[in-house]
Amino acid sequence: MGLVFTLGESSLTGPRPRNEDYIGVVTPADAQLAIKGALLMVADGVSGAAGGAEAAEMTVRTVSADYYATPDTWTVQHALETVLQAANRWVLSQAQRRKQLAGMATTLSLLALRGQRYVLAHVGDTRIYRLRAQALERLTTDHVWDKPDLRHVLKRAVGLDAHLSVDYTEGLLQAGDIYAIMSDGVWDAISEADLHKALMLYNTPQLMAEHLTAAALENGGQDNASVLVVRIEETGQDHYTDMLADAESLPVPAKLQAGDRIDGFTVAKVIHDSRLSMLYQVRNDAGQLFVLKTLQPALASDKESCQALLNEEWLAKRVVSQCVPQILPLSKHQRSALYYVMTWHEGATLEQRLEAGHHFTINGIANIGQDLLRGLSMLHRLNIVHRDIKPGNIHMGSDKRLRILDLGVALNTTLVIPESMENPGTPCYMAPELFDGKLADRQADIYAAGVTLYHLLTRKYPYGEIEPFQSPRFGEPVRPSRYRPEIPAWLEGVILKAIARDPKNRFETAEEMLLALEHGELKPIHIPRTPLIARARLVKWQWLAIMSFLLNILLIYVLLVS
Repeated sequence: MGLVFTLGESSLTGPRPRNEDYIGVVTPADAQLAIKGALLMVADGVSGAAGGAEAAEMTVRTVSADYYATPDTWTVQHALETVLQAANRWVLSQAQRRKQLAGMATTLSLLALRGQRYVLAHVGDTRIYRLRAQALERLTTDHVWDKPDLRHVLKRAVGLDAHLSVDYTEGLLQAGDIYAIMSDGVWDAISEADLHKALMLYNTPQLMAEHLTAAALENGGQDNASVLVVRIEETGQDHYTDMLADAESLPVPAKLQAGDRIDGFTVAKVIHDSRLSMLYQVRNDAGQLFVLKTLQPALASDKESCQALLNEEWLAKRVVSQCVPQILPLSKHQRSALYYVMTWHEGATLEQRLEAGHHFTINGIANIGQDLLRGLSMLHRLNIVHRDIKPGNIHMGSDKRLRILDLGVALNTTLVIPESMENPGTPCYMAPELFDGKLADRQADIYAAGVTLYHLLTRKYPYGEIEPFQSPRFGEPVRPSRYRPEIPAWLEGVILKAIARDPKNRFETAEEMLLALEHGELKPIHIPRTPLIARARLVKWQWLAIMSFLLNILLIYVLLVS
């Protein structure tokens, strides 16, 4: 069952010449509601400044439109922060461009409801209250000056400063919760006791909202009065939890052979048969080729393996790019077993090309590196860390397009990764810090990309081959020009910077490494030799102790000789 709630809203102009409050409500359809949630907002344009009403309306409209355009892999808070900063810049730009709108600004209080949780975003002096188990609680803090004569002067608002500082709160929803979002024209004219009584007295959110705005004006309120009330009827499931439930209801299919059929697909051949997964080339009734990925039948009762497969499908569905294979949007009702289907691309992985004896040229590696970094940059912008970049997971199609494969162990902040999957990957491509227990991040992907280019050029590894369960010691990497002297200095510099032992010495982002590859010899990167003291991984006091010991030995020798 999905999230169910009822709404009520009311906004009265009162004695002011116009209404500068603005209420925004977005309740998308079921699929989008599960992924992005519903948005409930109240904005109050700053009174006394031109353009207050415009700032309130456009901020709400901008947030409503832009939030649902953000990637599904972003957390709610990250998406809200991004769109609110953009809205703040827009309001500031309008105030600077049009003199009659100078000083335009607005407060904003927002609730995002999704599954079993809410995220609150707040700036200014609009307020959010919650009634739970007959107890009323204020969830926001007014951003006004503390002095009595300045209690209506805002310290924070959208359009007030170049950097917008927003309060965020996250919590669990409960059936029966009532949330009331209101402008200061309501809470300033009604006591919390009266607010509590109104929320307890009426049966529907609409009657609650209408009563509160009317009461605010009856009590002598001199400002616009706006209220948005929502009552939680039933909580839903988290969007990813819905997919995990499918793992328990859909069985892992038995091993398939050429000619077998499954849910409208005919198996053409087995592509890959590994310890964990099965990949089949399949054809639909229209004759189009696809790839079907599922688990080995022996893992049917392994919950973590099922979650990993669903994790891969969930992430891949949200990466709409030519840099990765695209996922067919099959619902649970369109398949009788646990699998997913993606587009088929003729070609081979870079590992397969190496095994076939392909010789990669310098220009070819530079082009592969640029395509790979474009793909990594796209994944990182979606908050996805691949964690297993290597030649075997990079596919070069017959259409000359490079595609990144296998998001099965990819990390995303919106998903819970099982402890057993904390640092998966292929040891030779894993960054040094991962062997010390640090969780993989974008820097680790950049390192793996550098090792990939190194291996494609030399068929060697910069720090030597690393076996599984080995605890390697990382010294100075062997320069790739040792194996291929024709490698230009600029390309060697890019690779050595990417595979630096210390993450601080690597490229900060995939975009930075991409620029270095694109500029090539026009802006070469100089990689200095690591000092001996750093290469030996000894700190200064250890070197002082060694030197002191040697000096004492020398003095003893001199005394004995003399």
